Amino acid sequence: MSKGKDQHVTPHKDGGWQVKGAGNSRATIRTPTQAEAIIIARDISRNQESELVIHRSNGQIRDKDSHGHDSCPPKG
Repeated sequence: MSKGKDQHVTPHKDGGWQVKGAGNSRATIRTPTQAEAIIIARDISRNQESELVIHRSNGQIRDKDSHGHDSCPPKG
């Protein structure tokens, strides 16, 4: 179970990209590129031990990265 809010990288309505915590009405930060937003969101999700969710420009989920304690860790 994650500790902090999941961080979403989504397109911003006025152009560029935003990092937004799950359930938040306002963006944490806006950036001109998706790559910049991913770097910032990854740092936040690592600090909060939460999930990083990266969206495509059409809003579809492109990728997820868990920085919390996975409920089903891989066997190794």
